[in-house]
Amino acid sequence: MRDIWNPWHGCKKVSEGCQNCYMYFLDKQRGQDGSKIFKVKNNFDYPLQKDRFGNYKIRSGEFLRVCMTSDFFLAEADPWRAEAWEIMRKRSDVIFTLVTKRPQRISVCLPDDWENGWENVWLNVTAENQKRADERIPILLDLPFKHKGVLVAPFIEKVSLEKYLKTGQLENVWCGGENYDGARPLHYSWVEKLSQECRNNDVTFSFFETGNIYIKNGIKSKILDKRDQMKRAFSENLNYESTKPQIFNISKSSHPQENLFDFDTTPPKFFKEHCQFCAMKKQCAGCSKCGKCRG
Repeated sequence: MRDIWNPWHGCKKVSEGCQNCYMYFLDKQRGQDGSKIFKVKNNFDYPLQKDRFGNYKIRSGEFLRVCMTSDFFLAEADPWRAEAWEIMRKRSDVIFTLVTKRPQRISVCLPDDWENGWENVWLNVTAENQKRADERIPILLDLPFKHKGVLVAPFIEKVSLEKYLKTGQLENVWCGGENYDGARPLHYSWVEKLSQECRNNDVTFSFFETGNIYIKNGIKSKILDKRDQMKRAFSENLNYESTKPQIFNISKSSHPQENLFDFDTTPPKFFKEHCQFCAMKKQCAGCSKCGKCRG
């Protein structure tokens, strides 16, 4: 996943993890109000856009993070969602990754032909603390999705997912600390415990960043550069890759020149040097330092 699709922008705060929302912070820096929700017209059909040679900008087999600056199941986005689903249907060769704090709305937001789920849609719920884990994950487990996971971010309190991991439904757990104004600390012991639970249940675990404030063995570290956060998280050796590979049974694009994107065979020069320390490399959402940029 080296790219992001934001069909709409803006969100409403709904839980503890929203307190220091990065999107609100960045919008404020631009003189904007993060609570204002609007359709991003020039980007809404991004998965269908093509380059000057007639090829899709998003290649077959790529992971595309959806609504990085909003929530796909936001009530205010109800008028636009059917069209977004239609775009995902047309690009059944692309894997769309959804992350939500609103799983209770999902069942009434699915397309009529959803049935047991689409192979190219990967649903993750956030669980910033135990309260939200116990609130959202049971809903996730009851939903008809072929691929399910949990994002523990911002990781602001100790969380145990043992009983949910035992169901065998969760393919992944991602976690990371909090950034920007008011960032709350992340404790190494919390991450270590969650990592061990995933290992015990053979579920992929990715510790992708420490956040601004990281505490280990009683020592508090202030880490402001996200690249340093990533490297520190990677150096803890807490990441784990399941022995059960995550398989998306998607088809290739109908475009004759399109080949299925394969991360493992992509030329190394595509990725910047620091990406070797990234726990989310295969699910990268295309950070500003990735190989796509000129910097």
